[in-house]
Amino acid sequence: MQRRIGIFGVGFVAMVMAAATLAGCSSLAGSSAFGNNKLEVAEVANIGDYTAERALSEARAHFRNNDFGYSATLYKRAVELSPNDPQGYVGLSASYDRLSRFDLSDRVYATLYALSGGTAQYYNNVGYSYLLRGNLTAALTNFKKARALDPENIVVANNIQILSNASAAARA
Repeated sequence: MQRRIGIFGVGFVAMVMAAATLAGCSSLAGSSAFGNNKLEVAEVANIGDYTAERALSEARAHFRNNDFGYSATLYKRAVELSPNDPQGYVGLSASYDRLSRFDLSDRVYATLYALSGGTAQYYNNVGYSYLLRGNLTAALTNFKKARALDPENIVVANNIQILSNASAAARA
């Protein structure tokens, strides 16, 4: 007898998590990265010398290279230096998601929403956060909100397709 998780079977959840390596959380840098990560925020010795632009640039590079601990530290610095620029919050929340620090990413998402509202990128990234947590219902709800705001967004379409394919395979 197959064990069930909520309304989804274990096989379905496993398929979605495996498919997540093909999906993405959109970032303003236009990339998504997957792979191993250090499960802690890194320390940067000369962080006080960074400008907001330098912190954003280096944070994006670290994120693309799966260095989520460093990207989180540098995005946090960018947010400290430019608290009204949503770019830093987008990257910081995605970095925290990749570090499985959902407690921190939830706080950053709340700040991002207050700053820029419910954009397609916001809902896609929140959906991806829920996908990483295994909450597929919340993930799909947020992906659909993103699609309603930006029907041509390929990242959102791919995330919805991955969930749909996994659901169909689980029913078969």
